[in-house]
Amino acid sequence: MLFALALIACTSDNTPTSAPPSSSAPPESTTTAVATTTAPPTTLSPLTPIEGCPDPGPLAAPDPRRPTYTATAAIDVAGSTVTGSVTVAFVPDLATNELVFRLWPNAPVLAASGVHEEVGSVTSGGSALAVDQPDDTTVHVSLPSMLEPGESITVTVPYTLTIPGGSADRVAHEGDTMRLGSFLPLLAWEPGVGWATDPATSVHGESATSPVADYDVAISVPLGYDVLGSGVRGDDGHWRATAVRDVGYSVGHFVLVEDDVEGVHITLGVEQSVGEDPARYMSLIVDSFRNYPARLGAYPWPTYTAAVMPGFHGGIEFPTHVMHGAGSTTRSIVHEVAHQWFYSLVGNDQGRDPWLDEGLASYVEFVQVASLAGHLGDRIPSDAAGRAGEAMTYWEHHQASYYAGVYAQAANAVARLGSVDEVDCALRQYVARNAFRIATPADLFAALSIVFPDAADRLAPYGLHP
Repeated sequence: MLFALALIACTSDNTPTSAPPSSSAPPESTTTAVATTTAPPTTLSPLTPIEGCPDPGPLAAPDPRRPTYTATAAIDVAGSTVTGSVTVAFVPDLATNELVFRLWPNAPVLAASGVHEEVGSVTSGGSALAVDQPDDTTVHVSLPSMLEPGESITVTVPYTLTIPGGSADRVAHEGDTMRLGSFLPLLAWEPGVGWATDPATSVHGESATSPVADYDVAISVPLGYDVLGSGVRGDDGHWRATAVRDVGYSVGHFVLVEDDVEGVHITLGVEQSVGEDPARYMSLIVDSFRNYPARLGAYPWPTYTAAVMPGFHGGIEFPTHVMHGAGSTTRSIVHEVAHQWFYSLVGNDQGRDPWLDEGLASYVEFVQVASLAGHLGDRIPSDAAGRAGEAMTYWEHHQASYYAGVYAQAANAVARLGSVDEVDCALRQYVARNAFRIATPADLFAALSIVFPDAADRLAPYGLHP
């Protein structure tokens, strides 16, 4: 393996074994361009043959009428602010008389550290639209008339984000660095269902729902800083990502290693203030990218970037980009790569069904680091046993049991269905059928039942139901 080592200079944890390795509990000048609407380049992958396993076929294609975001982000690290605007083109599949944007920087964990996001006047075609904000994270934009299925609307939302200091979550100003995840006003549409308004959680986790979209984000940073993030960075300073449901960016001064695996260009940056050897992180990421597509199906984007940053533990996942806390454990690093399949590629309502991404990512992680047998003996607290399928509203009141109840319990339940090959066979059906969609438990059970006809009965004792 050859690593290209460089220091970027642009002109413009150890997670405890009782805590989740992802963000769900870390204690562990710019011009606007038109966003692309091309499909991701890869829908096939070299799946390892499994005897008797049906061919899942290629990944389902993303919705050709998915939203497009054309955004600007002027990042002032010293001033602790990000300012810009988002222009969103949206075509619903159900009639609606409003748009709902979520401001995830105002979620309780971040708000407690002083992070705050405000939006300005929302306009469409030069006219201001009426806005109601029933809570800090939810913005309802009234439309002048009913938007019918298949009709389109384009709106522009200016925003100002203030980040006074550090936090253990996805938006933070730590020393001479910034973490910017889920920071743009985000459409909360679930195709076939409507607007997802799950309450923001005070757990170190997610309650977001968003459809895949195309992003063109023009980022400007002060002289001497650089950015790693979702998508592909162009020479014009724009980051473009196709068919992703969110974006994240890490700002700092990075030592880089790069490699190519199965057509994916991987870039890892270690922030200078961290001082860790990037080779360990890169080796684990590369191994994951050699194994996961063979087990689960294609990684359909051309790039994957990761940043090792100060000020938190564990990892925080975004489509094609991950933020790792300094000193991240092996299991945390490979867990976050697994989220590229479960959350990023196959989405879910993270407020309603957190087990769909965290449980399945944990199962993939356990197999990758050969800890599956050991985890099958995990003790599940009484307030979590049989409740793996509960929503985040339940875990709000049982935060100490969240990791064991969702991550470990759901992963172990799925693992007990059969051998690794059999479970992987079922998961590759799930991935292929639900790629680029927001899946439900019923979708997963439909795929599991191909291999395990009695899956519903066998998983019910864990609180997992279609």
